[in-house]
Amino acid sequence: MLGTYALSAGYYEAYYRKAQQVRRLIRQDYDRAFERVDAVVMPTSPCAAFKLGERADDPLQMYLTDVFTVSANLTGLPALNVPCGFTAGRLPIGFQFIGRPFEEATLLKLADAHERAAPWWLEAPPD
Repeated sequence: MLGTYALSAGYYEAYYRKAQQVRRLIRQDYDRAFERVDAVVMPTSPCAAFKLGERADDPLQMYLTDVFTVSANLTGLPALNVPCGFTAGRLPIGFQFIGRPFEEATLLKLADAHERAAPWWLEAPPD
């Protein structure tokens, strides 16, 4: 309801239109990259996983761990997270493939090839 109010109260130009412009610029960057590559590979998070409950009292830090996944959500591009190892403390690390629109099959093939080459998925973090 707050969003509806903001759009109807004269904030359309200041917020919604600007957000749509930024979204379009991000998508154009990906489209340029997809002229040369089939997928973009990047970290899922700027840090390794943290222990359960470790950051419960700091919602900003928890929010920031999702910063690398936001571009796929904003642009509507398919993305797939896969495990790629563990920290020295045996906490999981992942990275993501981001693909062209409607090419989820390419992402699944890449993830399958990665998991066959580096079987991190066979391991589990400690309890």
